[in-house]
Amino acid sequence: MARALVTGSTSGLGLEFAWQLAGTGHDLVLVSRDQDRLRAVAEQIRDVHDVAVEVLPADLSDRGQLERVAVRLTDPVEPVDLLVNNAGYGLRGGFLEIGVEDHEKQMDTLMKAVLVLSHAAARTMIQRRRGAILNVSSLAGYTTAGPYAASKSWVTVFTESLAMELKGTGVSATALLPGFVQTEFHERASMTMDGLPRITWLKAPYVVEQALKDTAKGAVLSIPSVKYRTAGEFSRVAPRPLVRAMTSPNWYRRLQARSVQRSQRRASRRNLHAPWQRDDEG
Repeated sequence: MARALVTGSTSGLGLEFAWQLAGTGHDLVLVSRDQDRLRAVAEQIRDVHDVAVEVLPADLSDRGQLERVAVRLTDPVEPVDLLVNNAGYGLRGGFLEIGVEDHEKQMDTLMKAVLVLSHAAARTMIQRRRGAILNVSSLAGYTTAGPYAASKSWVTVFTESLAMELKGTGVSATALLPGFVQTEFHERASMTMDGLPRITWLKAPYVVEQALKDTAKGAVLSIPSVKYRTAGEFSRVAPRPLVRAMTSPNWYRRLQARSVQRSQRRASRRNLHAPWQRDDEG
């Protein structure tokens, strides 16, 4: 039976990866910094699926705890066949509005953890000539929306480079580049996304299903949905001044202003008549 290690596995896409992989018969190694939630998720999966679920509490921004996860990936007795580097989070505010320590911790999770775990997994998988690495990136990496976008750009390029280095070894590397997905991500970062049209959102089960299919095929880039593949191609080839103008770090403020304006327009179109209001009051 195949075994998958999933980081950030207690919420969002990571949780969906855990459930779908268990549903296809994969044993799991679940990694998260929230130990209580991690154990609860493991119990729920065991109750539904006949798979082994191992829990490995770790804060991937801590080098010592990250090393424990890397060592687990090199275990020859209970090897990991699929590594899903999913852990990550956003920070609310502009680059200069947030303390540099918070930025450093976020970069350690988004980039250093991907680097260290991919290195450990790839070296071990090559010896067995079998395995796959799936790194969750983002289409934000094609934009100029602050440090988070820059980190995702690194993840995408790193994964493409790793995929070429692994060619012919029996091991593959895939980067998942979703757009906006309905998960806890923005809520946990205290970001309200009400200004985005409903059509821009993707559902987590669909994103994960497509990512696993692409990984199984050995695809280097996985971009779910035609609309986001089109948006990704546009972002890649568009003139950089245009990309900067459309996706600068002020995009969130513009989104919030648009949400307020939309609410105001809807309110102005309503013809409300309260039960306590007299007809002659207008």
